[in-house]
Amino acid sequence: MRTTTLKASVPAALLLTFAGLSAAQAASTVAFLMPDQASTRYEQHDWPGFEAAMKELCADCTLIYQNANADAALQQQQFNSVIAQGATVVVLDPVDSAAAAALVEIAHSQDVKVIAYDRPIPDQQADFYVSFDNEGIGYAIAQSLVDHLKAKGVAAGAGVLQVNGSPTDAAAGLIRDGIDRALDASGFVTLAEFDTPDWAPPAAQEWVAGQITRFGDQIVGVVAANDGTGGGTIAALKAAGVDPVPPVTGNDATIAALQLIIAGDQYNTISKPSEIVARAAAEAAVGLIAGTPPEATHTLYDTPSQLFVPAVVTKENIKEIIFDGGIQTAAEVCTAEYAEACAALGIK
Repeated sequence: MRTTTLKASVPAALLLTFAGLSAAQAASTVAFLMPDQASTRYEQHDWPGFEAAMKELCADCTLIYQNANADAALQQQQFNSVIAQGATVVVLDPVDSAAAAALVEIAHSQDVKVIAYDRPIPDQQADFYVSFDNEGIGYAIAQSLVDHLKAKGVAAGAGVLQVNGSPTDAAAGLIRDGIDRALDASGFVTLAEFDTPDWAPPAAQEWVAGQITRFGDQIVGVVAANDGTGGGTIAALKAAGVDPVPPVTGNDATIAALQLIIAGDQYNTISKPSEIVARAAAEAAVGLIAGTPPEATHTLYDTPSQLFVPAVVTKENIKEIIFDGGIQTAAEVCTAEYAEACAALGIK
């Protein structure tokens, strides 16, 4: 899978596009529709990042932000509403990737452009797709866990659990594919796997609790597809009195996950600042407004796409990537409960 490396600068080719926006184009309405509130990223990072980039690139554009709270029917209502309000570009992170195909058809029938955001829309070609490399993320977190288990001397044939994301999220399917690729070649056995409805941490916690009863100490590790499902997994393990907690993966580098890594309860996560993809979506939106298609790095589901390569974060490199890299501050993460563990890692 071809990808681009992380960058936040405006491509030179787009600078001419931005400079050439007419008054009518600059007055366009752009909608930013996000899927759920189970993850804090949309309210805290994606929307603020998109809004800031759009204000810089198209100050006169009207912006609309709505969140569907994991309700596909509500998202359809929001989609229809923003088109009725005159949106010429809709940036859509779908609740249900399959159902979103109909939304793209509706938009195109009214000459409205659709940028698929974070989650692809496999059954209908959007005008552009921006995301991190989701299959690469799944492979990276699983391979990191595999390498760790082997370094610890865990023998081939040992068992792991696999906690996937939402079955209605095509990005979750790509993450699962990457996880499968790593585990299938690992020599370890996948004891059981679960598709977590709406990525809900309580659902992941409940399922893992059942697997602990079923498999007990056969579980030497858990590949969880994001930090929410990873957090639910760790909560189940602790509630069952499992000590030590086997290594658990994650993805998104949420503050809660960073704290769990610092404390030694979570093994890894993925650092993928949402602002990177949010800015790419803003650049694509402005390009589409100006009639200049954004530059694609590859094609996914017949849709021109731009993907970014994320970094795996563990306790060994968390200081360098997260804190020295300015993604989070010690004040945000190293609260009283974690102050001592942070200090031991040199995070001040």
